[in-house]
Amino acid sequence: MPHTLKSIRPVRVMIIDDDEEDFLIIRDLINDISQQNFQVDWSMNFETGLTALSNPLHDIYFIDYYLGPKTGIDLLKAAIEQNCDKPIILLTGQGNKKVDLEAMHLGAVDYLVKSQISSEQLDRCIRYSLEQARILKKSRADELKFRLIFERSKDVIFISNRQLEFQDVNSASKELLGYKKDEILYENTSRMFSDQSDKNKILEILNDERKLIDYNVDLLTKDQTIKNCLLSASFENDETGNTYVQGIIHDVSILKKVEEIKAQAELLEVKGEAIRMLAHEVRNPLANIILSTECLKSDTSIENREFLNIIRRNSKRINDLITELLDSNQYHKLNLEIIPLQTVIDSAIQEASDTIELKKIKVDCVYPAYEALALVDKSKMKMALLNIVLNAADAMKEEEGELSISIKSNWNFHIIEIKDNGCGISAENIEKLFQPYFTTKSTGLGLGLSATHAILQSHKAEIDVSSVVDIGTTFTIKIPSL
Repeated sequence: MPHTLKSIRPVRVMIIDDDEEDFLIIRDLINDISQQNFQVDWSMNFETGLTALSNPLHDIYFIDYYLGPKTGIDLLKAAIEQNCDKPIILLTGQGNKKVDLEAMHLGAVDYLVKSQISSEQLDRCIRYSLEQARILKKSRADELKFRLIFERSKDVIFISNRQLEFQDVNSASKELLGYKKDEILYENTSRMFSDQSDKNKILEILNDERKLIDYNVDLLTKDQTIKNCLLSASFENDETGNTYVQGIIHDVSILKKVEEIKAQAELLEVKGEAIRMLAHEVRNPLANIILSTECLKSDTSIENREFLNIIRRNSKRINDLITELLDSNQYHKLNLEIIPLQTVIDSAIQEASDTIELKKIKVDCVYPAYEALALVDKSKMKMALLNIVLNAADAMKEEEGELSISIKSNWNFHIIEIKDNGCGISAENIEKLFQPYFTTKSTGLGLGLSATHAILQSHKAEIDVSSVVDIGTTFTIKIPSL
């Protein structure tokens, strides 16, 4: 007769029953099952049974319904409360449909009547229960895995009804839209659309095609900031046949800002190229003029030499203006990167340190604890801020100057404030401040603040100036935040 091989690892079974005779009968029936080894243990009362379930070392548990003053249902409830994930089978002396239904409702995987138990029935019950437990464990692991993906995604993932009212949403909704989960669930989402026709269009597409992909939409955050997003969604059916919407909202605001900044830079580069061509055309005849004055100088009377000197000085000035104009147009070629604005300001202050130290100016920088990240060309932005700092230094008296620089942020912008206690600027001159070649300095060319304005424009940034004569000036710069 051939020998039947049993599996090497035994199935660990715990029987919780206050009747030792019943335990022995069930144990023997289990051990009669072929092709499987079993390790069968016994807990004789409610307390020891609860201890065994609280620290589940067994693969499967059989619980008798009668356990002294308490029942197997009580023990089943206690096990579920302590997150026992092993299969539990309830045993009774006689059939009771009400007990059967309650046990199944609470989480028991099977319900057996002792008088009807056989080895074959126990074999099927154990195999079925272990397989169900394996499937359930895998399902819970998969659910946890996808729940982690759901919660950790940088994109907003949502479930909604057919009217696009959120029924579940991940934590990215707080990051993107500013709403906490409990503020957004089951609320009217119409207020989140910058253009109400977008919501109607989305619903129309879903009703016609049951899905839409990468629909470009502007959404309003809690503080009414506009976020440019791509929305993908589809109609799905649950197990009861009800239709719901599942979807993803992807924030493309940063990408759009990059595209806008690049487009602005390209436009300014075209203008810069035109300036370079014009400068080239001017410099050629200018070089001839300068060379001619040098040749005429030795053959000209003393009286006329002064006129030649005037021509030479003004030719040199024109050449210097062209040089500065060309230099000021180099900011158009942007090398964008995400960096903290604190770093850019520190670099500008370091660059101006000689002037600051010579004039004994006090500098006070107030930065937030977090990094004020922005998409900028570090060297160009440093140039823009440096021009403001140097102008502020020129406007302040030696040993009396106080320069204050601060950063504040909101959802849309980082706000840099540069404040001095210098001579101030008249209202008439503030209007001309960023015009090319406007200057109140005897030695200035008037291109520094013009270059600053153009650099900030190319970064989609804004600048505002307020000033009181003999009190001081404040430059306020708004740079798009990330």
